[in-house]
Amino acid sequence: MSKLPNRAYFSPGNDCLDAILECINSAEDSLKICVFTISDDRITSAILDAHKNGIQIKVLTDNEKLFDKGSDIQELAAKGIPVRVDMTHNHMHHKFAIIDNEAILTGSYNWTRSAANYNHENILITHDRDTVLAYCQEFDLLWDEMETLAGSAGEF
Repeated sequence: MSKLPNRAYFSPGNDCLDAILECINSAEDSLKICVFTISDDRITSAILDAHKNGIQIKVLTDNEKLFDKGSDIQELAAKGIPVRVDMTHNHMHHKFAIIDNEAILTGSYNWTRSAANYNHENILITHDRDTVLAYCQEFDLLWDEMETLAGSAGEF
């Protein structure tokens, strides 16, 4: 992966969106995405392009957002991306991505158009090894706990 700088980004505006897209586009091997929802078609398109280019992708998300108007989660699963869902009464409310097990993109930024257009939100990118390891461990723990979305692909 091309080394993205350790940096903070803020919305409204396209800075956070551009950071997400740059992270997705820079992945050389894998993306592990753990987000409450994805409804910004620009992000969905980048994820699907990465998948078509052989990047191994896993998505963790919340069950209550699956059927929201504009949710792209089922489309990702239908296109062969493994998706697991938190089926508990609680919310899987994380918003982070692990790029090639080398960088973390995290923050309050929801992966929606409203976040880019209206909300005051943030993204932080870091390559700090201890932080990356902690996020990888959390992702793997959640992956093992959550249920596979019907129609979703297997694992990588």
